[in-house]
Amino acid sequence: MGSTVPMPKPNKNLTTFQHEATPHRSSSQRVSVPKRFQNIEVITNEPMPAPLAASALLKPRTSRASLARVWREIHGSNNWENLVEPLNPLLKQEIIRYGQFVTACYKAFDLDPSSKRHLNCKYGKRRLFSEVGMENAGYEVTKYIYATPDINIPIQSGSSSCGRWIGYVAVSSDDESKKLGRRDILVTFRGTVTNPEWIANLMSSLTPARLDPHQPRLEVKVESGFLSLYTSDESKLKFGLESCREQLLSEISALLKRYKREEISITVAGHSMGSSLGQLLAYDIAELGLNRSHPNREIPISVFSFGGPRVGNSGFKERCEELGVKVLRIVNVNDPITKLPGFVFNENFRVLGGRYEFPWSCSCYAHVGVELTLDFFNMQNPSCVHDLETYISLLKCPPRVGQAKTGHGDLLSRARDLLLVSAQNFDTSSWWSTASNVVNMVQSQKT
Repeated sequence: MGSTVPMPKPNKNLTTFQHEATPHRSSSQRVSVPKRFQNIEVITNEPMPAPLAASALLKPRTSRASLARVWREIHGSNNWENLVEPLNPLLKQEIIRYGQFVTACYKAFDLDPSSKRHLNCKYGKRRLFSEVGMENAGYEVTKYIYATPDINIPIQSGSSSCGRWIGYVAVSSDDESKKLGRRDILVTFRGTVTNPEWIANLMSSLTPARLDPHQPRLEVKVESGFLSLYTSDESKLKFGLESCREQLLSEISALLKRYKREEISITVAGHSMGSSLGQLLAYDIAELGLNRSHPNREIPISVFSFGGPRVGNSGFKERCEELGVKVLRIVNVNDPITKLPGFVFNENFRVLGGRYEFPWSCSCYAHVGVELTLDFFNMQNPSCVHDLETYISLLKCPPRVGQAKTGHGDLLSRARDLLLVSAQNFDTSSWWSTASNVVNMVQSQKT
């Protein structure tokens, strides 16, 4: 058993959560949800926000039917203003729903080396949802998406370079579209499943995205490992796959054309590295103007990111905001993956005293969008800090009131120590070893 959390100082407010707990505002302007323990105390530096105005959108017990009337707000048209603080029930419902679509990727991914479908989906497109227990999902899978790792990246010993199933594209049915208030085109991505994949993608440097051939925008930079996974293909092989990017843009363009007379939304959901691919796709669609193919009509694009790392620099962040790409990041504060890349050189390191911007700020990583903060940790199962199903279960069932229990040497502190020591000398081999240690801490000790 761990020690109890110290009592708060007199000048702080003590906020407790009961059953359907309401998130609170922390001093960092993040939305916090209590830790995943039965006994919890949460301390804030600010008073609890006043109740939101009564409306169809903000009623505490909003029915699913009302989503059709307010879907644009739930989709982030106003950057989720007044919806995450406290967490709006309808928004919470949608976050969980999209999270379950991503969970389907993990359930259907074949990790059996002896299987003929190894590193591919176990099921055909028509059977996917029924096989993973989502018969009533209300969506039809239209295409499976494969990603081709760079041939210079070690994926697994003894395996050849070939496309891995990374996710799928789906579209809402007629009946579901009526409930949603629009035709929803959904793209989901799983996260990386092996340690070498994580290390390879986190250890690369920033590079210009150059996704629009007519306007390269060299100031817009993204992590080169993510970009490689998104754009690499198997063109050297006789029957090689197109790149993940080509597959996605082709399918989305076809769906936009098919439903051009309807109200449409594009929703991207991903976990871990999959959220990075999702942000690249959303930026790509907006930069190419695929969502603005019709005059006076712009199709909204939103990303629901679960436990995702940083994707690009401040130029990437600013360009996404200019293009109207909406990103809601669901983050566990104890998840080390959400601190990478750019653990040291990030959006918090760019400006001195809130006024003076450092010359190297364009080379600093920056998160995009609005952050919804969760806070959970389990000493008996440290890997839960990055587990998608743990994210979803915490949103579904907030814990009871009480006193939080912790242990010495928690995962995040250990990860911070490793990365900060390595950052002092900027040695490449040291960073590679450090990333390996961080990933091992996240993916080890399964119960």
